[in-house]
Amino acid sequence: MTSVKILITGYTTADTKNSDEEKTCPTITLVRDGNLNIIVDPGVLDSQQILLDRLKEEGLSPEDIDVVFLTHSHLDHYRNIGMFRRAKTLEFWGIWTGGKCENWPAQFTKNIKIIKTPGHSADSLTMLVTTAEGVIAICGDVFWQENYPLLDIYASEPEKLLTSRQQVLESADFIIPGHGRLFKVPPRFR
Repeated sequence: MTSVKILITGYTTADTKNSDEEKTCPTITLVRDGNLNIIVDPGVLDSQQILLDRLKEEGLSPEDIDVVFLTHSHLDHYRNIGMFRRAKTLEFWGIWTGGKCENWPAQFTKNIKIIKTPGHSADSLTMLVTTAEGVIAICGDVFWQENYPLLDIYASEPEKLLTSRQQVLESADFIIPGHGRLFKVPPRFR
């Protein structure tokens, strides 16, 4: 059975014009597929203990994580990657084991597919996870939150971002955005 659980719901003030100081945390997600444990975007936190406590609630420790998946290479999404010393790292350029990098398969497992979704950054990836509830897209900052602004002021390639958003909307039943709660894909896209 494949499952997806948000361990920490992300937030950001980066997209508000009224904020003098940016405060951000990505949505940190646990994917379990058989015996495989994956952490998506271990991000930045006020304390790593917050993530350790959430893992403990799931009966896990950092040593139980097999893969850390990075949706893109912005520091707020990967700062705590060092907590998972035993894990492989899957990012745009490959899957890393120590200093060795190999290509990752698009169909990562029977229930997990990886797609390239450039736009917010050139190296953005989305994980599509098939669960009993439907397909869940964990997409980093392709969508920041459910009520995402059409204009991403940080997008490196805005036109590609629009294409990536469309691809995610057409591929998933639910979306876990980069800095917010899971949301259902509107019916017009399914």
